[in-house]
Amino acid sequence: MAELDGTWDVRRTSGALPPLVGVRKRIHGTAGETIVLRGPGMPFDVDGQELRYRAPFAFLVDVLEPAGDGFRGRATAFGRTYGEFELRRARVTDIQTQLVNHIDEAHALEQTVLRMLDGLIESADDPQLIDRLEHHKLETQRHESLMRRRLEAHGAQPSMVRQAAGMLEAVMKMPLDLVRGERTGRGARDAYTTEHLEIASYELLRRVADRAGDEETSQACREILEEERAMAGFLEENWDRFAELSLRESGVAPGEGARAPPPPPRRGGRGRGAAAPPPPPPPWRPISSYSSPCSSASCRVWA
Repeated sequence: MAELDGTWDVRRTSGALPPLVGVRKRIHGTAGETIVLRGPGMPFDVDGQELRYRAPFAFLVDVLEPAGDGFRGRATAFGRTYGEFELRRARVTDIQTQLVNHIDEAHALEQTVLRMLDGLIESADDPQLIDRLEHHKLETQRHESLMRRRLEAHGAQPSMVRQAAGMLEAVMKMPLDLVRGERTGRGARDAYTTEHLEIASYELLRRVADRAGDEETSQACREILEEERAMAGFLEENWDRFAELSLRESGVAPGEGARAPPPPPRRGGRGRGAAAPPPPPPPWRPISSYSSPCSSASCRVWA
């Protein structure tokens, strides 16, 4: 039930339940967990308005009914009610919720990168680049699987809200339809941008996981970061090659270097488009042939 999604504060109202101070329920889709003082959660499945706990607590079921902006609940064991409680949405987002959000965004980012890599592999025609992209696609599939398992470990499922995908599409303008020229150079540029976006995402997630005490997620981030940095390094070491491929795809012969300047006009004739030769200098004349205040007989000027 979508209206149950979120983090809920639990307050005892009657029965044999303890005070429930610091107890919360975190629900996402068809699964959730009850957390006691930030300790390990008790996972349950959501079945309509019933929260059915998993083994070894499968005999416990919380039965809910709407009450204003929250829910009233009955805690049952073996089908018999032993206490009542109420759920109110948590006003302050705790670090565990933030951790799940970051994992969810990392998972969404990996799914988008997989689609991007498919487009880059299809558009590339350089064998070495294709081989490296296909290798990184396998790595990306493993990254996506790791993040999905970390979500499931927190009783969550991948979100339908793909903020990370939108962020990547905005940065890269989704190069899945590369039909323009110089595809290799642009593809390498977009892949380089993506790798650093992923590196930033996992650096942030790793630190949030450390503060939340989630060592498994933190270790997964370290492993993924090593592979993302290796891919970024491969791209960075091959910029000269990408530039040459990009120029070749645009019809420029990069091996010839810069275009040479046009040759000077040939002597004895004018080639097409060549500039006309300058006129010959005028003859010398003695200064006496002009009316001039110069008194020197040796003064000469141009005619």
